[in-house]
Order: sequence, then structure tokens, then C-alpha cells
Amino acid sequence: MALGKYSRVEGKKSSGYCSTVSIVVFVAFCLVGIWMFMSSAVPVQDQQLQSEETTIEVKRQVVNDGNSKQFEDSSGDLQEDATRTTDSSGVDSQTVVETQEETSSKEEAEAETESQNVSDEKTVSEDDNANSVNGDSDSETGEKEEEVSRDTDESEQPESNENEENDDQTKQKDEMVRQTEEKDEKNQESDSEQSDGGDNKESQEKVDVAELLKERNVENGAWSTQVVESEQEKSKQDSVYQNQNDYDWKLCKVTAGPDYIPCLDNWRVIRNLRSTKHYEHRERHCPDESPTCLVALPEGYKRPVKWPASRDKIWYRNVPHSKLAEVKGHQNWVKLTGEYLTFPGGGTQFKNGALHYIDFIQKSLPKIRWGKRSRVILDVGCGVASFGGYLFERDVLAMSFAPKDEHEAQVQFALERGIPAISAVMGTKRLPFPGSVFDLIHCARCRVPWHVEGGKLLLELNRVLRPGGYFVWSATPVYQKLPEDVGIWKAMSRLTKSMCWDLVVVNKDRLNGVGAAIYRKTISNECYSNRSRNEPPVCSLSDDPNAAWYVPLKACMHEVPEEESKRGSRWPAEWPSRLEKAPYWLNSQVGVYGKAAPEDFAADYKHWKNVVSQTYLEGMGISWSSVRNVMDMKAVYGGFAAALKDLKVWVMNVVPIDSPDTLPIIYERGLIGIYHDWCESFSTYPRSYDILHADHLFSVLKDRCNLRQVIAEADRMLRPEGKLIVRDNVETINEVESMAKSLKWDVRFIFSNDKEGLLCVQKSFWRPTETQAILSTIV
Repeated sequence: MALGKYSRVEGKKSSGYCSTVSIVVFVAFCLVGIWMFMSSAVPVQDQQLQSEETTIEVKRQVVNDGNSKQFEDSSGDLQEDATRTTDSSGVDSQTVVETQEETSSKEEAEAETESQNVSDEKTVSEDDNANSVNGDSDSETGEKEEEVSRDTDESEQPESNENEENDDQTKQKDEMVRQTEEKDEKNQESDSEQSDGGDNKESQEKVDVAELLKERNVENGAWSTQVVESEQEKSKQDSVYQNQNDYDWKLCKVTAGPDYIPCLDNWRVIRNLRSTKHYEHRERHCPDESPTCLVALPEGYKRPVKWPASRDKIWYRNVPHSKLAEVKGHQNWVKLTGEYLTFPGGGTQFKNGALHYIDFIQKSLPKIRWGKRSRVILDVGCGVASFGGYLFERDVLAMSFAPKDEHEAQVQFALERGIPAISAVMGTKRLPFPGSVFDLIHCARCRVPWHVEGGKLLLELNRVLRPGGYFVWSATPVYQKLPEDVGIWKAMSRLTKSMCWDLVVVNKDRLNGVGAAIYRKTISNECYSNRSRNEPPVCSLSDDPNAAWYVPLKACMHEVPEEESKRGSRWPAEWPSRLEKAPYWLNSQVGVYGKAAPEDFAADYKHWKNVVSQTYLEGMGISWSSVRNVMDMKAVYGGFAAALKDLKVWVMNVVPIDSPDTLPIIYERGLIGIYHDWCESFSTYPRSYDILHADHLFSVLKDRCNLRQVIAEADRMLRPEGKLIVRDNVETINEVESMAKSLKWDVRFIFSNDKEGLLCVQKSFWRPTETQAILSTIV
């Protein structure tokens, strides 16, 4: 009984003890679970903080690297002609010397840094995920191991040690909970401090960057920021896009069609002329407003034949006129041969070829010395300009001119062949050249009545001929004995004698059956004073021999300069030395750019040699082998043309009438040129030039001309695929670029720096379909 009672009491004790153990184990499990949860959560938080710190550090590195790249010292200053090219699609593809290299390096560094950022962020994120997953896995593994361990301990340890171990475990768990809570508080404080610290760091970084920019901007004032550059570019593009829509180009509907020359086809004025006796109808009569329409292309127009093959043949479709071939074919002017117009090199006075005729002239007077003493000449009534075309072989540059008359397209033939020529006439106005500039003047059956009205037309030649220069007259009065010819010869003899011209030689070319008389202009005023009659009279001292823009002809002669310091008192140096030497008569003058004229001259030549060699020949993508006819729309000393002397091109140097009169200097160098007002149309046929060059011209013209009219004129003069090169201020460059794009031209090259810009655009074959009738041009 007693044993049984005892047994019942011990059973109660054992049951209570098991309950206690179960509770303790349960609590332990809960604490372990809490501890495991906290241990898995805290590392994730630490990793997030580490990620934020890493991100902040990377951002700071990007800013610092960007600024160090942007402002690091370069190997040299920005080159004057650093370039930015564009492809045919119009997308800019910069090749700026040094500046673009720095830009490219900066872009690459930024790209690499951004890539590294992404990589680092991905790495951090992956680590976070890995740690989080591993933490959960470790927690679960730990719980399982702990359970196994406890089960083993409970089965192996005596009951007397269980309470002690449970107490120890309880204390450990309590301590862990306390440490976890403290750690949570510290983490929260750390988060707050980290957030404040991050803000302070970012703020400090902004201050440091701003200070760096400020400091560097002071030291590098020419540098801009990406924000400014981007906003300006977007604004410019928006403006350009808007401006492009403002231009509504139309096709000129005129009687002349593809051959339209606005100042020579103004039939409203021509019909109302009181007289055409002095060829007034062949002179310039510009419309009140220059046209803004575009000239049509001839049907089937092709890319012109390249020089020198073009001297002998051109595409018929480019100048589709056959009348001259029918009328002058027997004189070997021009022939129609299949799809070509061919030029045998003949002329009215040299049926057997121009070269033989050229050599005949020099044999008649060896002192002419083609290409040495005689470098720049004027060919009057040039026909298709074969004489000037073949003079290139003698290193002679001829300015050829003829009127737009019944010899249809003769000057257009010349230009298409690659020979310098303009449409002009000996009429009632002075020729657009300064006085005393041509080494020699040539007339071969030029149909000019030199002897009439006091010799007014021959006196105009006297004005533009250098003292000591030669006049070669090859015409029937020289070698024929018909009554009319004899009468003209006698009249010419009297006139030239009274003008103090010396008849040097009269010779006959037996092969061609023609003759030539060669006269020499006086180099002294003594003859003028010794004449028995003052006929023709000497011009008054107030009459400027260089004034030539719409100035009426006068039947008088200008005195010859005799002072050694005056232009014309000495013959220029021989070619090619004269090209690089400043004229002797500049010594006492101040140059266009403010220095002594010789220094100005030398600096200008050096400048253009550098520009041409470093940029124009290499940096613009121009195929110079396809270039022949070039115009400098605003020549100063002719430096641009001089820099091209080694190329197979010729340059028409235009001195605008509102620019310093430097055209005499250009001729003194052995180059050719002309005066012109760019508010009017130029006296040339459409599609005459391969390259037009305008150096700070358009910004000046905007003050008194409609720039759109000037660009329409440039379009008229340029051949399809011809180039317009513009150097000007950025505002003007943007305007020209906008108009060029509206004309469907390709932007081949564009660059700007410090308010100055350089632009090269290429004319396309595009023509509008809508027409605009120009009533003044309708016959």
C-alpha cells in the first residue's frame, strides 16, 4: 500500500517536472527563433547600408572623374580650324582637333563609370539576395541542428543537470535578446547618422564641385558646361527646324529657263530702253528685288566632265545649245559629237588651233614672254574662250568676257569647260576692273568698233591696261585691203598715235592666213604734253581710274604714274615671284587689318596657307580633283586664291563694292578678280562654279540685303554637288545652315568656337516643283 502511495506521489512530481521542461523548451525554441530572425534581418540591413554607401561613393567618383576630365590640361590650345563634320544624313560627327578628343575621352570615361555603377549595384544586390537566402537557410539548419542536439542531450544527460542547463540557456537567450535590442537601437541610430552623413556628404560634394567649376571656369574661361551646351543646341535645333519651315522655295518661271541671269534677262527694262546703239541691251539691268526662286536644271543634266578633259569636251545635255556648232563649226569653235559638245581648240582667227596662234604672238614679239612678264590678260569678245583655255599651258591667266547675245551660251560653254569668263560687253559703262591691272589685252575679231566716237571704247582698254602693257589686235583691218578694212586701219592708226600707243609690230600668220598688230601703252606723260592737239583729252585729276561700278565711260586718258612709290610706275615681278611678294607700292600704306600693309599682306597669306592646308584640303571631305571653277566672294589680298596655286583650279576673286578696294593688289599678284555688289546677281550663267567661298561676307550683307536672295544667287551659280564654304559669326552660320537645309543641301562640315563658325554645305540636285513667274523676265 505504502509503496503504491509513494509511487502515486512521485508520478505527480514527474508529471509537473515534464510540464516545466516542456515550457522551458518551448520558450527556448521561441527565443532561438527570435534570435535567428534577428540574426538574419540585421545582416540584410547592414548590406543595404553598405550598398547605399557604395552608391554614394560611386556617384562622388563619377562627379570627380567628370570634372577632372573636363578640366584637365590639354596638349595645346584649340586649333583655329578644328573641325566638326556631318554625314549626308545631317547627323553631326565631330572631329574637333583636341577638343573632340577630350570630349570622346570624357564620354568613354562616363560610359565606363556608368557601366561600373551598374555592375557594382548588380553585385551589391546579388550579395544582398545571397546573404538573405543564406541567412534563412542557416537559420533553418541551425534550428534543426539545435533540435537534434537538444534531443540527444535530453536523452543522454542526467535529470540533475537539466535544470542547470535550462537556466543557463534561458540566461543566454535573455542576453541574446538584450544584445539584439541594443543592436537594433544602434542600427537605428546608425541609419539616422548615415542618412544625415550622406546628406552632408552629398551637400559637401556639391559645394566641392561648384567650387571646382568656379575655380576652373576662372582659369579656363573658354569652357562651357554640358547643361549650357545642350540647352543651346536644343534651342538652336528648334530654331533651325522652325526657320527651315519659313522658306518656301519655288522654281523660276522665266523665258531664259535654265540659263537665267537676272541682271541680263530683265526684259521689262530692255524693252523700254531708248536706244540699243551702244549695246545697252547687253548691259546689266538688275531687277529692283533680286529673285528668291531657284533656276531649273537642264533636262538630263550630268556631273560635269573633269578638267583637263573638259577643255576639249562637255556634256551636250548640260549646255543644250547647238546653234553655235552650226554657225561656227567650220572655224573649229565647237562641234556636236554624239552626247558631247567638242572643242577642237580653234577660233575665227586660229582655225588650226589656239596653241599655234599663242606661239605666233610670242614669236611676233618675244618680249611678251607668256607666263613670266605677261601673266594676267584680258580677252575681249572671247567666244568660247579657247584662247584663254590654252593659255593655261603657258602659265597665263586670262579674264575672258563676251556678251549674252546671238552667239548663244558662248560664255556658258567657256565656264562649263573650266575656263574663266564672265558675261559683259563694251557698252556705255566702265568694265568692272580697276585701272592699270592687265599685262596684256587681246582682241581677235571681237567685233568692237574701237575707232568710233573719239575712241571711247579703246580708251576704256587704256584705263585697265598697265603702263607698258600690250594690246594684241587680230582683225581683218590689220591684214586685208578691202575699202572698209583700209578705212578702219587708218582710223585706228590715228587714234592709237594720239593715245601715245606705240605700234610695235604687225605680223602675219601664214598657217591661219591672219595677221596681228601689237601696240604698247606709254610709260610716260611726256607724250601727252607734246601732242599738237589734246585729243583725246587727259582726264581730270579728280577722275578716279579705279572707280568702275556703273561708272559711265569717258573719252579721256588718265595720266601715267611716274613717282616710284605709285602703283603702275614699275612692272610687277615675274610670275610666280609676284604671287608671294607684297607690291612695292604698299610700303607707305596701312593694311586692311591695321598693321603696316606689307605685314598685313604677309600675315594674310600665311593665314590662308594654314587654313587651306589644314582644313580645306584635308578636313572637309572635298574631292579637289573634281574642283575647277572657284570663287572667293569676298577676297581681300587674294590670299585664299594664292594658297590654292598648286592645284588645277582657278579662282575668281570678288571684291565687294563696300569692302576696301584691294583688287589692284590681287592683280599685282598675278591673279584675276572683279568688283561686285552682292545685293545684285552676278554676271555669270547658272551652274558656273564648283566652290563658292564667303569669308565674313553674309553678316555684312545682312545690313543692306535680303540674305535669302543672296543664298538663292549662290544656288544659281553653284553646280549641283558644288560646295559653299562660309566663315562668319555663329548667328549668320546658323541662318545659312538653316537655309541650306531647306534647299535640301547636305551639311558636310560645321564648327563653331567663341562666336565664330565655319560651315561647308553641298548643293544637291533637288529642285522644287512649284513655280514662280518673274514677269520682268518674260519676253
